[in-house]
Amino acid sequence: MDRIAVVGCSGGGKSTLARAMGERLGLPVTHLDNLFWKPGWTESRLEEFRPKVEAAAGEARWIIEGNFTSASTLRFNRADTIIWIELPIRLCLWRAFARMLFSFGRTRADLSPGCPERFDLGFYAYIWNWNRVTRPKMARAIAELAPSARLVRLTSDRQKAFFLSRLAPSAQAHA
Repeated sequence: MDRIAVVGCSGGGKSTLARAMGERLGLPVTHLDNLFWKPGWTESRLEEFRPKVEAAAGEARWIIEGNFTSASTLRFNRADTIIWIELPIRLCLWRAFARMLFSFGRTRADLSPGCPERFDLGFYAYIWNWNRVTRPKMARAIAELAPSARLVRLTSDRQKAFFLSRLAPSAQAHA
């Protein structure tokens, strides 16, 4: 595994798993939220965002975490592995809300500076509607753009932990 895309519903643990995998495998981790959002939760224009994703996906080895189906071609075409976290939507919603409560006003490491954690009904609606709206788009993008990539579906925290425990540590990660 040299080029890994991590996708799934917000609140499912994509960023946490990507960071842990990066440490274990000695791979650089790119968070798409960090590339997309500008200070004050201002969205990047697609023509600003795509070259950043293209640069990250153009590297020889990487983990790119996040959804953004508008940037699927750039990473899925090169990914050798796609990790799809599929936790129950209610659990994802609860975790996103709890994360907001515990981190309110602070900026997470997977977000751009100037994007503090906040209460955002639109974001919770995105999570609630994930299976109906975004999940089918993601499934199509993976099927069309990454037919030969290894697809790993993780449907529980136990599966995520087991998967992570089975990854062989990289000599680069411990050098």
